[in-house]
Amino acid sequence: MNDSLRNLNQGPLPPETAAATTAASPDRQNGSMIAVHGLVKTIGAQEILRGVDLDVGRGETLAIIGRSGGGKSVLLKHLIGLMRPDAGEIWIEGQNIIDMSERNLASIRQKVGILFQGSALFDSMTVAENIAFPLREAGERDPTVLRKRVSEMLEVMELQGQEEKMPVNLSGGMKKRVGLARSIIRQPSCILYDEPTSGLDPVVSDSINRLIRRLQQRLGVTGIVVTHDMKNAFHVADRIAYLHEGKIYFQGAPEELRQSPDHILQDFLLGRSDEQLTPKAFGVEN
Repeated sequence: MNDSLRNLNQGPLPPETAAATTAASPDRQNGSMIAVHGLVKTIGAQEILRGVDLDVGRGETLAIIGRSGGGKSVLLKHLIGLMRPDAGEIWIEGQNIIDMSERNLASIRQKVGILFQGSALFDSMTVAENIAFPLREAGERDPTVLRKRVSEMLEVMELQGQEEKMPVNLSGGMKKRVGLARSIIRQPSCILYDEPTSGLDPVVSDSINRLIRRLQQRLGVTGIVVTHDMKNAFHVADRIAYLHEGKIYFQGAPEELRQSPDHILQDFLLGRSDEQLTPKAFGVEN
């Protein structure tokens, strides 16, 4: 197994190793892994994105938070060319992907894996077949290579012995792990996570959060996590971006967000509604 993959199930890197890894990797001052400028998208009569500006540094994990229906998943789909904006630019490793053909986008998608909200497993395929799918799509046909790579992914995700199961027989947490294994089998430099803990109980959610953190620490991958779960965001993120009314309202470290006096940010963090609910709102007179 690849040494970096083998080390995924181990504990945190020693300080001296972590420092060496950081020193060897380009930091945000040397250029972002992903840069979004002035992104605009209207769907029907609704302007979903209204000029989004966002930078994601190499090797960092950025959480994008915001209200449900606020455009977080729409933004994520733009980052791998599944949706086209009305205006703006998206740069990935120095390439603007906005006007790329599907053929050229394929090379970008090799660098960027995605874990969809519902895991998006193929119901008619076994766990092993689902995980191997990206390799087969890329032209790999050698059964020995496929078995070896799938076995590595099963070990990383702690799913040994589950390779012949069908998705219908998997728990929610196991489906997320299989989806994540499929997204990293080609060893992308960036992983996009769309609501990775949605629908999971707190214990399973915590295991997924820890796995996301290990992927960053051990493989040095860049991560973008879309979530409205604040515990999830604070657990995995180096920085947090708040998408509000179609724009990035805040970007900063988790502690900066916690300490911000801004009432819009605090209302979101504390789950306060804009409206004051009164007995009359429910049809009850005082």
